[in-house]
Amino acid sequence: MSLRRETPVLLCTLPLPRTFRRDDILAFHRRDAQQVAERVDGGTLQKGIAWAGSPACLTVRFRARYAEAALVIDGAPAESAAEAFERMARRMLGLTQRIGDFERRHRRHPQIGRLIAGHPGLRVPLAATPFEALAWAITGQQISVAAAVSVRRRLIQAAGLRHSGGLWCFPDARRIARLDEAALRAAGFSRAKAQTLRALSGLVARGRLPLDAWADAPPVEDIRAQLSQIRGIGPWTIDYALLRGFGWLDGSLHGDVAVRRGLQALLDSPDSIGAADAQRWLAAFSPWRALVAAHLWAMRL
Repeated sequence: MSLRRETPVLLCTLPLPRTFRRDDILAFHRRDAQQVAERVDGGTLQKGIAWAGSPACLTVRFRARYAEAALVIDGAPAESAAEAFERMARRMLGLTQRIGDFERRHRRHPQIGRLIAGHPGLRVPLAATPFEALAWAITGQQISVAAAVSVRRRLIQAAGLRHSGGLWCFPDARRIARLDEAALRAAGFSRAKAQTLRALSGLVARGRLPLDAWADAPPVEDIRAQLSQIRGIGPWTIDYALLRGFGWLDGSLHGDVAVRRGLQALLDSPDSIGAADAQRWLAAFSPWRALVAAHLWAMRL
């Protein structure tokens, strides 16, 4: 992608830990094979996002021990944008997650130790913003990942935000709030999900749910209390969004089918693991329950 000299660009370089797993990050953003909003090429990720309402293209190039991140904006960034951009990039790469404490604490555990040995340094890749994580969680409720990816793609295109470099951009809350229920239904949302997404978008757009302001130090219980008031947002959606949007590692994702299947395999149980049993088992690993869930997702069953 060629850049005009006057195009606003934000840059940062992020040192990476020795055990950093770049392929986990790339795989998370490679979910959509059509690559309309994210493009992965070798060790480079490009992603279209809304930056202060303007279309922007994020590029992350992974080197041996560091990552180079650049944000090309179709519009002028605010004076404080450089610091905000670096914080976003660090969150997205999982660099704010204190996984070392978890690994030191549990590396000798008979089951969790096996997970840590199998994928040391595992971090949870994050969405660019908490709102994107919440929108994805709502989209993926009770449908397959493939179906959710398709609906997400159609939502992005329906919102109509596209960067000059060609990538479509995941829309912010203001842009989604402008879409009526019919447009969301046409994108593949059920009536209930469309209403939930519109309610969430309206609250965020009006500043009543300041997700971005909470990104670096999330008041978890306040977030949980406010999101639970939105019809269609339950415990799984909240805990998943806290993980993928804020990097909070202590949500109990015991309701997640893939987590329960992974736990069944880990424990070599002949019987399926129910949500209540998974909740009790995960409780012992607080404040890293969601990180344990991510390790269970990473198991090759």
